[in-house]
Amino acid sequence: MAEEQNQDVAAEEQQPQAQFQLQKLYLKDASFELPNAPQIFQDDGQVEIKLNLAQKVENLAEGVKEVMLTVTVTATIGEKTAYLAEAQQAGIFAIAGLNEQSEHAAINTLCPHTLFPYARRVITDMVADGGFPPLVLQPINFDQIYAQRLQEAQAQGNGAENMDVQGNA
Repeated sequence: MAEEQNQDVAAEEQQPQAQFQLQKLYLKDASFELPNAPQIFQDDGQVEIKLNLAQKVENLAEGVKEVMLTVTVTATIGEKTAYLAEAQQAGIFAIAGLNEQSEHAAINTLCPHTLFPYARRVITDMVADGGFPPLVLQPINFDQIYAQRLQEAQAQGNGAENMDVQGNA
């Protein structure tokens, strides 16, 4: 019995400990466009907001990845674009000790979940500075998006390894 416990302890010590650490957070790019200013400020009508999310992952070193979340907001009034705001929020993450499936899930859920509040703040500030009422983007459930994309990939016969969080919200 004691021998089994010693083997279990030895096996646990040999397994690398799971690590998920944000090493650096930064705004890689941001842009705000008012293609129809100043006339757009005179237009009456309902503003329609479209939100688009995309993610890019780059391997920097063994167990170190740059994850960039792009948040694009397009506001239209009728057929005219009121504004286009885009923020590319990036982070360098140390991820180790996870199996391939868990690492993939962490990259597509934990990383964008960490980055989104910062991108949301940048978008909100740009919209307000552009002369429009403050835009408050609602929190996004990246776990749900990931699960949905995983189901879609499996239904199409694709593996999860080629799937990243992308799409419209």
